[in-house]
Amino acid sequence: MAFDPTRFTRCDRAPAWQALQVHYQSIGRGFDLRQAFAGDPRRVEALAIDAPHVLGDLSKNLIDAQARRLLLDLAQQCDLAGQRDALFGGEAINGTEGRQVMHWLLRYPARGAAWRPAGIERLQSELDEVHHTLDAMLAFAEQVRADAAITDIVNIGIGGSDLGPQMAVLALDAYAQPQRRLHFVSNIDGHELQGVLRGLKAENTLFLVASKTFTTLETMTNARSARDWFAAQGGQDVARHFAALTTNVAAAREFGITTTFGFWDWVGGRYSLWSAIGLPIAVAIGADRFRELLAGAHAMDAHFASAPLERNLPLQLALLDVWYRDFHGFGSRSIAPYHSGLRRLPAYLQQLEMESNGKRVDRHGEPVPFDTSPVLWGEPGTNGQHAYFQMLHQGTEVVPVEFIAVREAAHQLPGHHTQLLANVLAQAQALMLGKSDAGGHRHFPGNRPSTFLLLDRLDPSSLGALIAMQEHRVFSSGALWGINSFDQWGVELGKVLAKDLAPRLESGDVEGLDASTAGLIQRLRRGNG
Repeated sequence: MAFDPTRFTRCDRAPAWQALQVHYQSIGRGFDLRQAFAGDPRRVEALAIDAPHVLGDLSKNLIDAQARRLLLDLAQQCDLAGQRDALFGGEAINGTEGRQVMHWLLRYPARGAAWRPAGIERLQSELDEVHHTLDAMLAFAEQVRADAAITDIVNIGIGGSDLGPQMAVLALDAYAQPQRRLHFVSNIDGHELQGVLRGLKAENTLFLVASKTFTTLETMTNARSARDWFAAQGGQDVARHFAALTTNVAAAREFGITTTFGFWDWVGGRYSLWSAIGLPIAVAIGADRFRELLAGAHAMDAHFASAPLERNLPLQLALLDVWYRDFHGFGSRSIAPYHSGLRRLPAYLQQLEMESNGKRVDRHGEPVPFDTSPVLWGEPGTNGQHAYFQMLHQGTEVVPVEFIAVREAAHQLPGHHTQLLANVLAQAQALMLGKSDAGGHRHFPGNRPSTFLLLDRLDPSSLGALIAMQEHRVFSSGALWGINSFDQWGVELGKVLAKDLAPRLESGDVEGLDASTAGLIQRLRRGNG
């Protein structure tokens, strides 16, 4: 279905935008969290949202009741609800590529849906294909899990074919089979592949080659090297030890792979872990738990689709993102997951948000006169406390922090989890309160904003909900900014240039190049001696 972006108002053209500018000028950096809590005993109640599997406490953010009202006005004037309905209605909201955006359909159940989007009956054929592929993929995953000869699975992919699956496999390690190891290879740097293959045996290894087109440079270079290694190790049956997650079945068969699982052009790479790209997750945790992952995400879809705007967690997070980026001028956000299983979540969110919303033009190709995606960065706690938290507490730049904590531990080591939770609570409290009874280098200014996301446990359902929440948050901020969150033209230019430079590195031909690149090629060819 065609999508008409002219139906929607870009945020800076909405009356609420100007009202927010006036309001920010009136309160500006003068807003004080300590005074806000002292003056409003119900602040936590008003700013804590219980969404499926995720509690979001937004109370430690630099926002008052008037700003909240104006941000809701902004969402309504930009018809964010209508843009959300276009997403769930199967409209081609990826306008630059003329594609629908339906990763949410990958987790829509065949029966017992938590909500029914308007027009879902028009998508029945797509839904049937989704479940046919899902059933086949999960059956294959169970076959692999039952095959005692396969001890190592190597996923070869990059971007969304690596970050999402790797993040989820690490997060759900408590549900994995202890006798089976999963490895991820993404970088074209041969050191990574060589390091993974060291110690593996061909007869015990299954390779999953994840590339929608089966032409991705990094993935196919690594796949060919893996196939060469397999043959050199005496491997006899490529078809048994390789599977492909791709839409290009012909190219996979030419490579020697007969087991393939496809997906659709309406699934963007950074939204693809719910599809066949999620096969390594299914191998790690099993079919039933993979369905729980999908169910958790679907529950968050239903919340985003139906919760009132003022109690809608993804939307409220997006409104805060716009408030901080475009009115406070905060250029980054730090992600601090206090669970070692979520150690790759910051990297995953970097792609999800910065590749989606790192855009300088709107849906019509016109430059936008405001800032879009912030820089995302972070490390798991408590490691980050001993690295960059000094800057968060006492640096000159204010960086909103997003804490993620898990109430229940999956280990039985006494005392560890209590100390972990005490630390995350302490950091959020210290950022807010500061310490003013000492001067100079011992002074903590406080009034530093943070959001606290709490899961009961890190299980497939809660992880699915957490990821879907972040997806909808990114969509919502992009919709307010009037940009296309679902293309990624910014990654293309470097790929084109690399194809030209690779043969130049071999031949030494630098004709027509800029002086810097030419000089670097010459130095690379002769070394530093």
